[in-house]
Amino acid sequence: MIQKARARLVPFTGKPLSAKRKTVAFAIAAAADVLQLAVFPAFSEGAFSPFEDVLDVVVAIALTVTLGFHYRLALAFLLELVPGADLFPTWTAVVMSMPVTATAEQEMAVAPARMAAY
Repeated sequence: MIQKARARLVPFTGKPLSAKRKTVAFAIAAAADVLQLAVFPAFSEGAFSPFEDVLDVVVAIALTVTLGFHYRLALAFLLELVPGADLFPTWTAVVMSMPVTATAEQEMAVAPARMAAY
């Protein structure tokens, strides 16, 4: 009974994160944060800015596809809705905080299965 309860309390961590996928996610996150800082007047209204909402939804989807679902991405998305929070590079910080969990052998084992799907 206790083992079942503990199994339900373990958070969903998504798929193992390789260094290559983290690098791609970092590029996406950094590009979004630079865009938000470079075009600050269009994004300064926080949750009331349609430009920011579209960018945040696109970035959240791209990062979820790249990294898998992580609660940190959901928290970053909610933080992006706070006016003025765009001055902090939220997406980049979240991606940098995620540890690489896949080894090179695990990533290579998945590659042939991906190639067979095409």
